[in-house]
Amino acid sequence: MNLFILRHASAGTSRPNPLVDRKRPLDKEGKKHCLQLAAILNNQKTQFDLIISSPLKRSLQTAQLLATETGYEAEIIHSDALAPIATFKDFQKLLQTVSGNFPEKENILVVGHNPNLAIFLANLILPAPAAVVPKIRLRKGSLAHVTYGRGPAILQNLIDPRVVRASFAAGTKRPRRKAASRKPATRKKITKK
Repeated sequence: MNLFILRHASAGTSRPNPLVDRKRPLDKEGKKHCLQLAAILNNQKTQFDLIISSPLKRSLQTAQLLATETGYEAEIIHSDALAPIATFKDFQKLLQTVSGNFPEKENILVVGHNPNLAIFLANLILPAPAAVVPKIRLRKGSLAHVTYGRGPAILQNLIDPRVVRASFAAGTKRPRRKAASRKPATRKKITKK
């Protein structure tokens, strides 16, 4: 399985009230970053077979923008295993559920939050006691690509948002899919069997 782990794009300053913070949308910079990242993925001919997102608005918006711009037409599944309070055990259960329910899905994108995603990524690539888990920095909008199966996952690529910005500042063209093929993505909640 090719697992793409994406931290949601920029969404401004967090709110002290968790109920208000759940509804915090992407800011202008976050939306722009999603479009630029999608262009890079399109240049690499990366297509997703399944997209799963945290239920929080900023993650769902990130997932929806990437889905639309990369031609993903299926539903976006939302899962509490990617919410800010989720544990690595929750994430492992999610991956097991995906493997069991969607064995034909090869390229899976998960969208969530830090510090969870950095911890999940570190535990995937170097399973170890909690005291020695390596620190991985995932800035807002960072995308990690790992191959995941039996044994530790292998980190294939890590796209930092600064690299995305720099590539567009240098004049990279932004290829877009034809308007007719860009359909807004829909959402549904994943259920465990």
